[in-house]
Amino acid sequence: MPLAVDCTADLIRCKILDTSGNMRSHELVLSYGLALVRFVNLITERKQKIVNIPLRRLAKEMNIPIWIVDLRHDLTHGKLPQLVACRKGCDVVLEWLRRTYWSRQLGNSLARECEEEQNEEMETAATETEVDSDSEEAQNPQPPGYQKHKELHEKVRELLVSYKNQQFGVLQELQSLRKARKAWCNSSSEVEWILAQIKDLLQESREVVAEALLDDGSLIPTVEQLEILNIKCEENNQLLDFKIPQTFYYFWQPLLKGLQSRNFTQTLLEKMFADLKQCSESSELRPQYLINWVAEILTTNTKAKARRKMRCPSQSQISEGKLFHHRVSLQWIKLIDECLEAPCWATPHLLQRILSDMEPPLPSVAQENLLYLSSIYTQEGGSLSSPGSSSDSSWQPIYTTESLQWKARQESQTKGHRVERRETVLGGVGEEEDNGEEEAEEEEMEAEPTPFEELLHVDNMMVIAEKRAALHGSIWQISADGVQWKDFPLGKLPGQTDDPDSLLVDSYSMMSMLDQPVTRGDGRNSPSTK
Repeated sequence: MPLAVDCTADLIRCKILDTSGNMRSHELVLSYGLALVRFVNLITERKQKIVNIPLRRLAKEMNIPIWIVDLRHDLTHGKLPQLVACRKGCDVVLEWLRRTYWSRQLGNSLARECEEEQNEEMETAATETEVDSDSEEAQNPQPPGYQKHKELHEKVRELLVSYKNQQFGVLQELQSLRKARKAWCNSSSEVEWILAQIKDLLQESREVVAEALLDDGSLIPTVEQLEILNIKCEENNQLLDFKIPQTFYYFWQPLLKGLQSRNFTQTLLEKMFADLKQCSESSELRPQYLINWVAEILTTNTKAKARRKMRCPSQSQISEGKLFHHRVSLQWIKLIDECLEAPCWATPHLLQRILSDMEPPLPSVAQENLLYLSSIYTQEGGSLSSPGSSSDSSWQPIYTTESLQWKARQESQTKGHRVERRETVLGGVGEEEDNGEEEAEEEEMEAEPTPFEELLHVDNMMVIAEKRAALHGSIWQISADGVQWKDFPLGKLPGQTDDPDSLLVDSYSMMSMLDQPVTRGDGRNSPSTK
């Protein structure tokens, strides 16, 4: 039976059930929804080719209203629409079937009338659209090249949709993430064709391709995509370690590897930093994935440099699972500027990646100063807050004594917890062995200084050496007592009571003013007491 007849029967059945009044609203929405979804799928399926074409583009070619495709998307993936929308969709689709199929079965004259009616409506709609667009352009004039930019962006977006459909199709066919990852690494002919089309568009504008890649749903995943790829919260925690989840990495690896070039990689990184700068009020996924894609690209570029120095690596070792074939030389100073203009908790780490791969490298003093200043600046709060600012001390840069002391206490507590856990695990061992291990651990902990003590010891030795050199020849000396002077107010010594009589010395003698010695040299008489 022709598809148009089958779809018409489904839709008419829904209208009869609706007019009968025997079904509830929710049941009617489900009935209309199934009929509308079947219509869109069956009618557009014949137009599909080897590479999946977006439904919106097919609907546009077949003169099906775009909002019907959106309604089908809501029925399939989103929240169920209202019954009013389903009824309107049914009427519109039946009218489309009448004009496209049924009128042609009733004779040429009726078909001609329908075609003329349809052409008149299309001309009217086109005129209204043209008037609306003219008035809109008059009110909001667009910059030169805006329309071309928009059309190019839409082309790239459609190709990326085809790429995602192809990759998801592989996963659906194999029903195994492990097998899908292996299949994704070996690009199919369809992926190669999509890649060739994107490379052609890359010649027109690298910026537009990079912009489309960073849209939500592409390199920045949506929650639905993560669910399909079975990427759970535990795997998302890898984002804090500057790692892309493995499945998502292999999903996009063929495309990024094929687009690698010096100019495009530079453009993509600059666009990522620019987007990161605007992420202060966005969701968590976008800034995290931007940060980790930057880190992944820089790290892979450095590793490609190391692989190049290896002797005769096999081709499979070079290509399988690697993001890039070879290392590219980037505009490092410009990347440093872009990185510093998008401050966030990860800036010191990203800056370190850039500096480590930079050729020729900056002087070591300049690198240290840049890293130190960026850590101080981002500690005060950049565009994004640190994911470990409240619970993880390892994210906090250390540039004050108090911060260092606090971190030392945290590390001591962590070490203590590890010792307790180890004692619990070894609880079944003999008592003598436990005592011996505890004594050995205590001796080791006593002998091994904490990181704070080591740093403090080195810093103190340097400070003491400087002070001794400054006081050379003076009556003042450096005290070797470990006195915490901050605990004593000015004028009070350790061990001194609040009784004023404690200031009296045990033995003293009186001396008149005339008997006191006089120091000459400045022309004035100044008594000197002993």
